[in-house]
Amino acid sequence: MIMAVDMGNTNIVVGCIDDQKIHFTERISTNLNYTELEYAMVIKAVMDIHETAAEDVTGSIISSVIPSLTHVVKNALRKVLGNEPLVVGAGLKTGLNIRIDDPGSLGADIAVDSIAALNLYSAPNIVIDMGTATTMTALDKDGSYIGGIIFPGVNVSLESLVSKTSLLPRISYSTPKKVIGANTIDAMKSGIIYGEASRIDGMIDRFEEELGQKASVVATGGLAAVIIPHCKHDITLDPDLLLKGLKIIYDKNR
Repeated sequence: MIMAVDMGNTNIVVGCIDDQKIHFTERISTNLNYTELEYAMVIKAVMDIHETAAEDVTGSIISSVIPSLTHVVKNALRKVLGNEPLVVGAGLKTGLNIRIDDPGSLGADIAVDSIAALNLYSAPNIVIDMGTATTMTALDKDGSYIGGIIFPGVNVSLESLVSKTSLLPRISYSTPKKVIGANTIDAMKSGIIYGEASRIDGMIDRFEEELGQKASVVATGGLAAVIIPHCKHDITLDPDLLLKGLKIIYDKNR
């Protein structure tokens, strides 16, 4: 069993996974001010909650979009587990053929999602990751990564809407009964939920036009379960896609 850590701008996902199953996943808040000891205490607490001993975890791997925090969490894992964590980036084998203008600029999270999609789903493939930003990326029929799009995530859009207006309130992510809202709250909910679903549907259509054929589509990320069920395309929800990708990369470099 290994520990896989996905470091995002809002949350850090920590999970333990082996060849048979994912034993657990937990989300902790990303805190740029935490020391390695504080992160070590949080990771240890997560392990204790799930009755996982350090000696049962034979290795660890990190995917990070926060370079300034990567070494802090890496040192925290070393303290807790007593092994040297792998970090997704230069020097690690992934098996992903990257065909974009600057392959070195590809984010670790996108690379890991793509590796998981390449190994678990058929190509061509579209991967949707709904985090602080929503990304949609494409693997062509040969399984090569050819690029994607980035737009503001659901939380970012809602926070911007509320903070820039005087009368619009904060809302929950419950689904309104109708698309055409008869009051302010339902109108906002419809715009956020159905609007985001429609944007994703529209971009899938445009992706498939450029790919020249239908693609398998998989979605992951914190709010995917809220939005994706309202999309009209056939989209597979896989909340653990990135952790599965980290396990695949770990095995390639073991």
